[in-house]
Amino acid sequence: MRTLDPNNCTTQELQAILSSAVAPRPIALASTIDAEGRPNLSPFSFYNIFSTNPPILIFSPARRVRDNSIKHTLENAIETKEVVINVVSYNIVQQMSLSSTEYPREVNEFTKAGLGMLPSDLVKPFRVKESPIQMECRVNEVVALGKNHGAGNLVICEVLKLHLSESILNSDQSINQEQLDLVARGGGSYYVRANKGFFQIPKPLRTRGIGVDGLPHHIKSSTILTGNDLGILANVESLPTDSQKTPKTLAQNLDQLSITQKHQLAQNHIEKGDIDTAWYILLN
Repeated sequence: MRTLDPNNCTTQELQAILSSAVAPRPIALASTIDAEGRPNLSPFSFYNIFSTNPPILIFSPARRVRDNSIKHTLENAIETKEVVINVVSYNIVQQMSLSSTEYPREVNEFTKAGLGMLPSDLVKPFRVKESPIQMECRVNEVVALGKNHGAGNLVICEVLKLHLSESILNSDQSINQEQLDLVARGGGSYYVRANKGFFQIPKPLRTRGIGVDGLPHHIKSSTILTGNDLGILANVESLPTDSQKTPKTLAQNLDQLSITQKHQLAQNHIEKGDIDTAWYILLN
């Protein structure tokens, strides 16, 4: 058996091991707002429930291992002491991933991820319209666990109000766990769909994807492509150019297809992980 002393590991090595060992982890899609009223949305898998009386949730925006900087979510939680924690079901997992991109403070991640903003009842941060469970919280305390790269910050939240979609409730008003279809985080690029098993999502571009708002209108307004499809397409630094070569896997004559048929065909290629071909179809 391999034995490790944390003091002899780099922070990157230790993070990779711990995040793979302590898994799968639930995901908090945390919505905050800064003192100037600018929304922010970001996911955190260092997260769980810690008390029911009072109802307490804790998530931890860790200092970045790369450069020791802190996230806007942490700054906002300290400034305004409010947060909405939205659960992540499979149908928004790609948009959730896109929202983790390090956009500038003035950029609204709701818009970039293509997620709807719902006003909250008791707090200022917005709720995620597509999330089946949204929890409005007051930040009771923020506990810094250190000042070095990778140090966590425990954001201790008290739940003030919960919003539950009727679509995930049983007749007795309990939550139907299978219908909820939650996803959780593993190590590296691994995720877990609670009722299906492991799958992978490449990490969002550090160079910042164009976002759903940067997609051509006929794509982002598609009645065929799902939020997950749009999240995948939007994770490119720039739109593909006209010089893109015809993919070898493409046998159809695109000129003979309707917009709907093109979108269905592109969706098939997205499901196969062939994003380049999907883009070619959508732009030709």
